[in-house]
Amino acid sequence: MADYTDSDREPDSADVAREVLERARGVVEPVMRTAVQTLPGRMQLIGAYHLGWVEADGSAADSSATDSSATDSSVAGGRKAGRGVPGARNGDDGGTAGAGRSGGGKLLRPGLVLAAAKAVAGPGTAGRAVLSAAAAVELAHNFTLLHDDLIDRDRTRRHRPTAWTVFGAENAILAGDAMLALALRLVAGELAGRLAECVIEICDGQYDDCAFEQRDDVTLDECLAMAGKKTAALLGCACALGASAVRAAPAAAAALEEFGREIGIAFQLTDDLLGIWGDPVTTGKPVGSDLTARKKSLPVVAALSAGTAASEELAELYALERNFTELELRRAADAVERAGGRTWAAAEATARVARAHAHLAKAPGINQAAVRDLRAIADLITRRTF
Repeated sequence: MADYTDSDREPDSADVAREVLERARGVVEPVMRTAVQTLPGRMQLIGAYHLGWVEADGSAADSSATDSSATDSSVAGGRKAGRGVPGARNGDDGGTAGAGRSGGGKLLRPGLVLAAAKAVAGPGTAGRAVLSAAAAVELAHNFTLLHDDLIDRDRTRRHRPTAWTVFGAENAILAGDAMLALALRLVAGELAGRLAECVIEICDGQYDDCAFEQRDDVTLDECLAMAGKKTAALLGCACALGASAVRAAPAAAAALEEFGREIGIAFQLTDDLLGIWGDPVTTGKPVGSDLTARKKSLPVVAALSAGTAASEELAELYALERNFTELELRRAADAVERAGGRTWAAAEATARVARAHAHLAKAPGINQAAVRDLRAIADLITRRTF
């Protein structure tokens, strides 16, 4: 956690968000490790490797190798088209809160579980039910990552070979399935039902995203709806599980879920902007990787839908059946910007965070003094570096 030496200085929202996510790692990762250790040997190895805890031979991982600002790949965070460079990009958690000390991503979703519980019941509420829910959400998230790496043929994650390239495609699928089973085993009753429904929604969004690859007429509304299922659903579920784990009133849990869904859309919008204009040092992916992959990201679809000369230029570039040259990559990024895709996406992300804050302000039974952590995470999502 941050060490504030100036007693007059209040931590800004980025400091608060980093504290929340560091705290989540400290209390949730042990629960995850205990769960993964119950898997049969081979599944345990693949799961622990994917989570950044061990090397392929089972030895302890070098945290400096897996500690990165690279973005995670996620069924809940966007998908590349089949053309392009395998492993060049796929993002989810990166850059959100600085480096994770144990690999395995930034634990954004567990952070939301803990923050939502705190918003309902106050500090000191991270009991067994809350920690189990937080671990379950992160394990479910990693189930999607294991499958998504294979669907996208991504060869790297967090600067290491992806699990399917190390252990084989079939084994990676099985390890992902086992991870989802672990997640559902950690929760029960209403919480298990919520998580299961969320996973179904994510899979539906993934289906839509795959279908979009074969279409040239994807609309912005369709793209937003898909992102709502793939990205926003799990962030909303995380908030709802945190609230439900401390027996929040249904109206409070619903308001927190809507908060999570709104910041989920903001997250995807920001991630898509990073996929075109992000600094490779920060994002861990090549410049313009989403364009190289012909990804129908939100800024791209907004630009294609604008009906301008730049839109037509972008459509012609996307129709090329080969990798972009360096000049074509720059032209594509410029076309997205000239068609208004960058401006629209940035403004929409800001608007979604504002809507998320509005849900918190209206939420019944929530201590408004205790929502600092949630607000900080929401604000940090749109402050990632370009």
